[in-house]
Amino acid sequence: MSQTKIDLHLSEPEMTLIHRAGLAGLYMTLQALESVRDRPGNLTWDLTSRQVSLSWEGQDFKVLDWLLKQSFRIEESGEKEGLIALTGLQPETLDLQNQITIHQGIRGTFLQHPSTFKSDGNVVKAIPVDEGVPFKVQYQKAKSYAHQEFAKTLCNDKGELLKQSLSIAGWLNPGAVVRHVAFSGQTGFEETPKHALVLLFAPIACQYFLLRSRLRDKRAQYALVIPEVTNLESYAERRKDFRTIGYEDFHASSLGDAGLRFLTYEETINALETQRIPSCQVVTLGTVAWSSQQKTRTDLEVIEADAKVCVIYQHARNCLPPRKIEGKEGSFIAPSFACEIVAENLARNRPWYENLAELINSGEQFKLLTYEREGLHNMVQIMDETIEKLFVKACHEALSRTYKKIYDYAERKGEIANIDRENERIRTSLGRCKNPETFRQFITDFWSRAGQVPTLQDHWQELLILATDQRSWRKAKDLTLLALASYKGKGKQASSDEELPDYD
Repeated sequence: MSQTKIDLHLSEPEMTLIHRAGLAGLYMTLQALESVRDRPGNLTWDLTSRQVSLSWEGQDFKVLDWLLKQSFRIEESGEKEGLIALTGLQPETLDLQNQITIHQGIRGTFLQHPSTFKSDGNVVKAIPVDEGVPFKVQYQKAKSYAHQEFAKTLCNDKGELLKQSLSIAGWLNPGAVVRHVAFSGQTGFEETPKHALVLLFAPIACQYFLLRSRLRDKRAQYALVIPEVTNLESYAERRKDFRTIGYEDFHASSLGDAGLRFLTYEETINALETQRIPSCQVVTLGTVAWSSQQKTRTDLEVIEADAKVCVIYQHARNCLPPRKIEGKEGSFIAPSFACEIVAENLARNRPWYENLAELINSGEQFKLLTYEREGLHNMVQIMDETIEKLFVKACHEALSRTYKKIYDYAERKGEIANIDRENERIRTSLGRCKNPETFRQFITDFWSRAGQVPTLQDHWQELLILATDQRSWRKAKDLTLLALASYKGKGKQASSDEELPDYD
C-alpha cells in the first residue's frame, strides 16, 4: 500500500507570511483533531514549534477529503445554525457574537465571491449589548464553501495527490493580485499541492475587522490581518485569545487601526515585550469603480510597532473611543475619525498628528474632528515635553485671548459671539498656507492678533524656528490645526489672566 508524507516547515523559502499563517492554522486544527482516533488511511501527524508533518496510507483523496471536511464545518442547528465553524478555533467554546464576527470576516475576505460560498438564505440576529439597544446583525447562512471540497482540486482523477503545481484562485490568497486579467496565464499564481493545502488553513490564524473609514469610504470595508508567525506553538496559544473578540471590537476605522489593534491586544506592555507578535500584514478590501460586484484588494501594508508606538496607540484608543449609536433598527458602531488619523500615522511610524492640516480640508471634516475635542485635548496632554507640545500650548493661549476679545466685542454690541465663524476663518487661512513664507505670515498674524502669549514669550526662539524652518513648517501647520481642534477653554468666562489649559 502506498504511503504519503508531507513535511511543512516555517523556514521554507516558498513560505510567505500568509503561508506561515496557514501553517499555524493547520497546526491548530490538528491539535483540535488529536482526540479523533478513527482516521482514514491511518492518518498521523507530528507537531513541533516550527514544523508540521503529515503521513498516511492509501488513496490521497480519501484522506484529504476527510481532513478538510473535519476542519471546515458549518453549524447545523441551534442559534448558530448556518455559521462557518472552523475546528481549529474550537467553535463549541465560542459564543454567538464571536462566531458571527469570524463568519462575517471570512465572508468579506476569503469567501466573498459567490463561487466560493453557497448561501442557505439570510438571517438576522440580535446581539445583546450592555444596557442598550442590541445590535441587529444580518448574515448569509452557509450551505457549503470552497474549503470543504478542495481535495478534488488537490488530487487527480485517480485520487492521487498532484505532482505538478496548480493555479491558485484569488480567494486562497486575498493579498495577491493578478496584474491584468488578459494576461492571467503569464501573471497568475501557482502553488505546489502541499503549499496550496497550507493556504486553505490561513483563515484560522488570521484576524478580521469590519471597517468604517471616513478617509477611504467604501474602498476600505474589510481588513484581513495576517500575523507574522515565528513559533507555531506560541501563536496557537495566543490565537485562543484573539478568537473571542466581541462584535463591538470587530469594528475598526482603517488599515492602521486594524493592524495596531491586533498587535496591541495584550493587556500589559510586559506581555507585549516578551511574547509579542513582531509584525502583521494588513490587506484592505473594498468597492472600486471598475469592480462594483465584488470587493477588491485596495491596500496592503506590513505593520510593525515598537513599545512606544503601542503605548501611544493604546492612549488613543482610550482618549478617542468608538461610539455606540442606537437607532430604531438597532445599534451600530461608529469608529473615531480622529483615532483613524492617529492610527494611520502610527502604523507608518509617523508622528500621530502628521498630515492633519492636509487631511482636514473642509468645514465638514473639521466639524467631525471637533466632536472629539475632549479626546484630542487629552492626547495633547500625553505628548512628550517637546517643542511640539509647547507650540500647541502657545496656540491654545492665543486662541484663549482671541476668543476673549470676540466675547468682549459682542457683549459691547449686544450681539452673540460667533466663535465658530472665527474658527472657520483661522482654518481656511491655515489651509491657504502652501509654503514656509505663507505659513510664517499666517502664524505671525495669528499670534499678534491675540496679544500677549506667555509660552511664546518664554520660548520664542525655539517656536520661531519650528514655525519658519524649511524642514519643519508643515509640522507647525499640523500642530496649529491640532490646537484649533483640541482647544478646551472657558469661553465667555475667559479673562486676560484666566487659568489656561493644563500641560502636565
